[in-house]
Amino acid sequence: MRLILFQWRGITIWSYPAMLYLGLVAGVVAGNVAAHAAGLDAFRVYVATLILIVAALVGARLLHVASYWRLYRRSPQRIWDRRDSGAAQYGGLALALPLSVPLLAALNLPLGGFWDVGMLTILVGMIFTRIGCLLNGCCGGRPSNGWLSMYLPNHRGVWARRIPTQCLEAGLAVVLMVAAVTVWRWLPFPGALFLLVTAGYAAARLGLESLRELDPGAGRFTIHHALSVLLVVMSLAALAAGWPR
Repeated sequence: MRLILFQWRGITIWSYPAMLYLGLVAGVVAGNVAAHAAGLDAFRVYVATLILIVAALVGARLLHVASYWRLYRRSPQRIWDRRDSGAAQYGGLALALPLSVPLLAALNLPLGGFWDVGMLTILVGMIFTRIGCLLNGCCGGRPSNGWLSMYLPNHRGVWARRIPTQCLEAGLAVVLMVAAVTVWRWLPFPGALFLLVTAGYAAARLGLESLRELDPGAGRFTIHHALSVLLVVMSLAALAAGWPR
């Protein structure tokens, strides 16, 4: 566990925000490259991405707070405390996706084409962010003595041999990114890449979520399980509806 990445001249650089920032920068760069490759107006994609990143960060934080409201209602000042890490990726998508509809229309960008590019931005950002989770101890795996386990802390600083769920999810992002770049040109309509990768991630997340350490008193079926199922169903239904016959 390394909450503080480093300190320099009295300035403290916290691990999770630092890796989140690096992930956002790398994701925006990847999105810019992808926008050029897709023939989209890269500057307009850049503007839309920056605006939607803000919405995604707010949505991700709000879903995390809602998931742990019993804790935050006692200390509401922690909700926007930058030292208090915690974000739920699904919350970011839930807020950014509907907001993108009027925004992209105003910028004259295609919805499906933009989100194909945006998915690559998300995957690149996810790799760095999960490294931040690993350093911070959040999203930790359940204790295990299996061959895959590593000696890691959870968010409370309790060290044990655990399933390295943060590493597994970062690896999943790499696999999905390589697969997305490989199949992108073969897909039949703009937006198909976004739907396909969303379904793949959500399906894999069902398993990864079950490998995470449960909070005391929490049930095995979490809100993230439910959202994963919903995303799989919705993405596959949209793919089937849009796929040429």
